[in-house]
Amino acid sequence: MALRSVFVKTARAMPSAVNCSQRAMSAAAETVEFPSYVLKAPTTDITTMDSGLRVASETVMGSETATVGVWIDAGSRYETAANNGAAHFLEHMAFKGTQKRTQQQLEVEIENMGGHLNAYTSREQTVYFAKVFKHDVGNAVEILSDILLNSKLDEAAIHRERDVILREMSEVNKQQEELVLDHLHATAFQGTGLGRTILGPEENIRSLTRDDLKGYIDTHYTAPRMVIAGAGAINHEELCEMADTHFGALPTVPKNGVEIAMEPAVFTGSDIRVKFDSDNMAHVALAFESASWTSEYAFPLMLMQTILGSYDRASGLGKNVASKMCQEIAGGELAHSISTFNTCYKDTGLFGIYTVAPDNKLDDLFWYTLSNLVRLVHNVSPEEMERAKTNLKATMLMGLDGNSNIAEDIGRQMLTYGRRMTPAEIFSRIDAISADDINATAAKFINDQDHALAAVGGIHELPDYNWIRRHSFWLRY
Repeated sequence: MALRSVFVKTARAMPSAVNCSQRAMSAAAETVEFPSYVLKAPTTDITTMDSGLRVASETVMGSETATVGVWIDAGSRYETAANNGAAHFLEHMAFKGTQKRTQQQLEVEIENMGGHLNAYTSREQTVYFAKVFKHDVGNAVEILSDILLNSKLDEAAIHRERDVILREMSEVNKQQEELVLDHLHATAFQGTGLGRTILGPEENIRSLTRDDLKGYIDTHYTAPRMVIAGAGAINHEELCEMADTHFGALPTVPKNGVEIAMEPAVFTGSDIRVKFDSDNMAHVALAFESASWTSEYAFPLMLMQTILGSYDRASGLGKNVASKMCQEIAGGELAHSISTFNTCYKDTGLFGIYTVAPDNKLDDLFWYTLSNLVRLVHNVSPEEMERAKTNLKATMLMGLDGNSNIAEDIGRQMLTYGRRMTPAEIFSRIDAISADDINATAAKFINDQDHALAAVGGIHELPDYNWIRRHSFWLRY
């Protein structure tokens, strides 16, 4: 309600502040109209402890369960070539016992609560979280602190876990999309932290020692780099007290006193092609360097992703998708599936498409795909803009269904923005995007720009780098 009253006061003050036309005033009034479910969205309470540790939570009234977790500003891009894979290895070791709990005791305690304890590692973040009943939130926070701060890192457990991670690597490499996107990062950001895989190379998995893992913790697991986020049946003041009790001993600086600077991402226009003549399917990812989370281009890029859309021939829509690019591809049966991705990092990003297509249709597929990418530089219809804005808003709101999704959103935004955007702000930013903004964004990141490409499978008809580079712009006289 406070947000609504501020907008109303602003709108009423405008005529006395500036001499504007009735049409301009009407347009201004329209920009501040939000649905009630947006204005009445729960607030996010944020507290910064003396150590620099941030605690953020959203209370969901009537909820009987809660998700609470620790989001750490550390992932595979903060590793070196020598210890690549350490963050992911630590994720595995966290559940193998602490100074006060054996692995079995930890598992039994979580199961007795009816809870769920999990973790994941990405290129820029490491996350440990628990889903529990509301009366077990305190126990969950204590367990999270125990596995993070007091992990035993037993030598025998480290040795056993090597085989587990190698099996995981084998399974990941069987998933063509995961494999291709890893190749894409490796070629796009070659020689930098973002180009390394999350699991690390096989030789590192076999050779990482307890000292390597301990060194990673001492360097990156500091209070200013952590956010404790919760959603659901959470009392913010109580969560702050729990954080102070169980995470109060967190160091504020690395053990050696030296902060490790983030290695800048350097984009290199290049491609990597793994050809299998016996394979009649191709898995291809094409990407251009794009913008960071905090860039002014971040939201226009999200809208561009929605405009281009995705298509899967097994879906119910079939050829009746709204996206012009997908209509053309579906109409010519040029691909089994195609999707647009927009991946953001702290200082860069990747915008592009991932497709699975027959080996004998790649030439036509990339003709239509590049034509539609470059089209965004020159013309976007009002209908496309309106449909994409509605779609993007719905996607963002649906992504907040459930306590775990809300906690994930809080943790990620706190690490990337230093705050959490309200739904009203997100809607405002989406509504403010014009067709000219889309044209300008596409001109900056797509038009006549170098690209990165990764392809695996039957790719004998895949156009070469120069052909794709040449079709990243139109000659118009």
